[in-house]
Amino acid sequence: MPTFINDDLSLFYDETGSGPLLLILPGNTASCACHAGELEYFGKDFHAVSLDFRGTGRSQRLASWPDDWWEKCADDAAALIDHLDRRRCFVMGTSGGASIALLLAIKYPEKVSGVIADSCAERFAPENLRSEVANREVRTQEQIAFWKYANGDDWEEVVNQDSNLLMDFADRGGDLFKGRLGAIMCPVLFTGSLKDSFIPDIGKQNIHMAEQIQGSSTFLSNDGDHPFMWTCPDDFRSVSGHFLKKGF
Repeated sequence: MPTFINDDLSLFYDETGSGPLLLILPGNTASCACHAGELEYFGKDFHAVSLDFRGTGRSQRLASWPDDWWEKCADDAAALIDHLDRRRCFVMGTSGGASIALLLAIKYPEKVSGVIADSCAERFAPENLRSEVANREVRTQEQIAFWKYANGDDWEEVVNQDSNLLMDFADRGGDLFKGRLGAIMCPVLFTGSLKDSFIPDIGKQNIHMAEQIQGSSTFLSNDGDHPFMWTCPDDFRSVSGHFLKKGF
């Protein structure tokens, strides 16, 4: 089982393929187990690696998730790049993983050659965050099966920790980047569905994010939902593959 240590935590990752390094970063309550399809597809051309963030998947659990959990996860991703003995990589993230991918590019510009940020926003309306947490109180069998597959038998602990994080984030205004997107030095591709049920204004938000980052682009579809990566996989893989090929 491939693991490494950062910040005194044991962190799990999965990998396949060879070539340039491509990090694949999951959403908050997902894990690398959920990205077997992306690992297989992109592993044909890349050394594709997906990380289980601290407190999730098969990585070490936390007593509580700190307010700066996303920032800490970006630090973990940077440590994984070092652990793999690579200088730079491309990063692909969806939902919360997209936010972490952008934070990685902000904090460690020397390590990131390009970012694909799927189904993400610059700011989250506090009422939307609170609504997302409230909706989790009635859990469908499909949701439970997903979370258990992603995180194991203690999936409920992971979901509750994330819900607490989202509520605290809502209380702090829902602004993760705090005006730092302009510090990103690499190309960024934003992808998403205009029917995203979690980010209703994703079109407006992604365009505004792209305007702040030189060399960035946006792909928005009338099909799919949240996340676009999984609800329209063929379209996502096609546009992502084109972006990645331009990076060489």
